[in-house]
Amino acid sequence: MPSVPAARQAMALLRALATAPGPLPAAALARDLGLPRSTTYHLLAAMADDGFVTHYPEDQRWGLGVTAFELGTAYLRQDRLERHARPLLRSLAASLPTDLPSVVHCGILHGRETLYLVTEPGPRPLTTVADVGVRLPASLTASGRAMLAMLPAAQVRALFPDSSSFVDRTGRGPRSASALRALLADERLAGISVEDGFIAQGFASIAAAALDRAD
Repeated sequence: MPSVPAARQAMALLRALATAPGPLPAAALARDLGLPRSTTYHLLAAMADDGFVTHYPEDQRWGLGVTAFELGTAYLRQDRLERHARPLLRSLAASLPTDLPSVVHCGILHGRETLYLVTEPGPRPLTTVADVGVRLPASLTASGRAMLAMLPAAQVRALFPDSSSFVDRTGRGPRSASALRALLADERLAGISVEDGFIAQGFASIAAAALDRAD
């Protein structure tokens, strides 16, 4: 397959902006991605013309544009998982207790992260960090570990080879490969995964993995 450097560089810029906590200076993007500054500015300007990025001149920073958002929502509209999961999540959300703040999520495993694709509020809506498009450490989220528990042990070891693979958000949750393996073994037997305060203090979640028809 022929290499298209400009296309790869543009995608790298989009990915960097998508995973950043906020808009970034062009110089920081160039440094982090190892791109020449002139190339970075040219690509950002071209991408801004089509709405993929937005320039904030008062801050001298760049962020994602509305076209990037439109592409993301288009993926959700076309994704078969979203279409099949939405009615199930809606039914589950409606069955939850009315006096308990709750929300129902559906996500997929993406490397060492849980990527959330669908969300449905319960009878008493709850705002959480796990919104559509958000990525969270799979080792800490109940949904992430429910999926990890279904993977072969060798694949889990490859994803989490040592302590540097783990993220600490609240001081709770597995921080080593051995701790994760033990937790996954228990949750595999239980058929569900549970986290309480691993992602945010005062919030808890429970999850089960949904397998496709081939499984």
